[in-house]
Amino acid sequence: MAKPIVLIAEELSPATVDALGPDFDVRNVDGTDRAALLAALPEAKALLVRSATQVDAEAVGVGRNLTVIARAGVGLDNVDVKAATEAGVMVVNAPTSNIVSAAELAIGHLLSLARFIPDANHSLKAGEWKRSQFTGTELFEKTVGIVGLGRIGTLVAQRLAAFGTELVAYDPYVTPTRAQQLGVQLLSLDELMATSDFITVHIPRTPETTGLIGAEQFALAKPSLRIVNASRGGIIDEDALADALRTNRIAGAGLDVFVNEPPKGSPLLELDNIVVTPHLGASTDEAQEKAGVSVAKSVRLALGGELVPDAVNVAGGVIDPTVRPGIPLMEKLGQIFSGLAASPVTNIDVEVRGEIVEFDVNVLKLAALKGYFTNIVSEAVSYVNAPLLAEQRGIPVRLLTDPVSDEYRNLITIRGGLADGTEVSVSGTLVGTKQTQKIVQINGYDVEVTVADYLVVMVYTDRPGVIAIFGREFGDAGINIAGMQVGRREAGGQALSVLVVDSPVADDLLEKVRHEIDADFLRQIVITE
Repeated sequence: MAKPIVLIAEELSPATVDALGPDFDVRNVDGTDRAALLAALPEAKALLVRSATQVDAEAVGVGRNLTVIARAGVGLDNVDVKAATEAGVMVVNAPTSNIVSAAELAIGHLLSLARFIPDANHSLKAGEWKRSQFTGTELFEKTVGIVGLGRIGTLVAQRLAAFGTELVAYDPYVTPTRAQQLGVQLLSLDELMATSDFITVHIPRTPETTGLIGAEQFALAKPSLRIVNASRGGIIDEDALADALRTNRIAGAGLDVFVNEPPKGSPLLELDNIVVTPHLGASTDEAQEKAGVSVAKSVRLALGGELVPDAVNVAGGVIDPTVRPGIPLMEKLGQIFSGLAASPVTNIDVEVRGEIVEFDVNVLKLAALKGYFTNIVSEAVSYVNAPLLAEQRGIPVRLLTDPVSDEYRNLITIRGGLADGTEVSVSGTLVGTKQTQKIVQINGYDVEVTVADYLVVMVYTDRPGVIAIFGREFGDAGINIAGMQVGRREAGGQALSVLVVDSPVADDLLEKVRHEIDADFLRQIVITE
C-alpha cells in the first residue's frame, strides 16, 4: 500500500520530519507559491504549515483527501478553521510550544525597562559613557502585576518569585486557592493598576479584552509604572499608551506585539521610554523545534484515527488513559446502534456509568457520533464533523454520566429515540486485564457477546426449535457461528439473539431465516474500522 502523503509547506526543523517517522511519504512545497500549493494538495492526507501559508476555504476544498491541517505554532490566523471543520478536517496547533520562550521574553522586557539595557547599549556603542543617565530600579520587593494567570502567566509568576517580588494578578477565571498556590494575590484590574510597579500582560485578545487597559486604567497608575505586553496586540490601547508615555503618566513600556504588524507609522516608535521587539515571543530555536515535533506527533495520531488532544476544532481535550480504551468500543457501539435503528433517529443520549466518570468523558460522545454516522452518510466521518452532522440533521445529543454502575465497573451506552416512536439502545463494557470489548445489553435485553466484525441480531417469540432453525440454515450456507447469546425477559415472550459470525451473510439467506423463525426483527450489522 502507498504511504499516506504528508505535505510540508514551510521550513520546519529536521526533528519534525524525524518525529513523523518512516510511515509517511513526506513531500515539500513552497506554501507561499499559491499555484504550487494547490497543485500539491489533492493527494495530501496531512498539511503542515507555519504562519506564511494561507490555508483558506479554497485550499481546504482542493485538499479533498486531507485528514489534518497542522500549524507549527500557536496562532491560527492563516487557517480557515470553520471551512476545515465543515470538511471534516482536523486542525491542530502547538499551544504549549512557545510558553517558556514567551515567558522569558516578558521577563527580558521587564529587566530591560528596569535597567535601561537597550538604551545603555545604544549609547555605549555610539561612543558615550553616561552611567548616571541609566540609573535603574530593582525588581526586588517591587509589586508586579500579572494580567492573566494562564500557562504563560503562571510561568512568569514562578520566575518572578525568585526575584523577591510581591506578586498580584487580575484573572476573573482563577480561583483564590490556585492563586494562593502560586503565591499571588488576586485583585481587580483597577486595584492592580493602582498598586503595581511593573505590569505584564498574558491574556488572549478577544472582543472583551481588546482595549482592556486604556486611559482610565493609566490614570490610576503610579508615575513609576513600567508595563509589558508580550501577549497579543490591542489588549493595551496603543493611543492611550502613547499618551501616557508621552506625558510621563507612566515611566515606560515594553511591547512585543502590536495591533498592526509591522507597526509602520505608529507614534509609539518615536518615544524614548518604550522598548519594542518584532513579535519575538516564539522566536527561539527551542520553541520552533517544540512546535514542529508537537504537530508531527499530532499528525501521526490523526492519521492513525485517534483523537488528538491539541485539535482546536474537536471538543475532546486531553484523554485520560482510563478513558482511552473506551473510545474504540463506543465507536463500535455507535455502528451497532445505527444498524439497529429501523427508522430515522430523532435524538441521541450517550450514557457513561461507573468510576470512569471521574475523568473527562466528552470524547465518548464524539466516538458514539462518529460510529453512528460512519455507515449512514456518504462523506468521511471524523471526530471533527460528527457533531456537525448531528446538528445539520436536527438530532440533539446529550452526554449523561452517573458514578453508579450496578453490574459492571464501567458501562457505556448509546440510546436514541426513533421517528416511529420506538427506542434503540446498546450497551458495552471492557472486561478483564485484556480490556475485551463486550456487548452487554441491546434494547433492554441482557446479553454478553464479544464485539466482532459481523453480527446478526434477531428478535422473535421465544419457543423451542428456533435456534436449531437458524443454526441449520447458516450451517448449510457455510456461515460459521463463532458465538451466540440469547436474552429474554420471560419464558414464552420475546427473545433477542445475537450471533457472532465469521463472514457476511447474504441478504436472501437473512430473509429466509426471518421467514422461517417468524422474526419481528432481523438485521445484520457489519462493523468497519
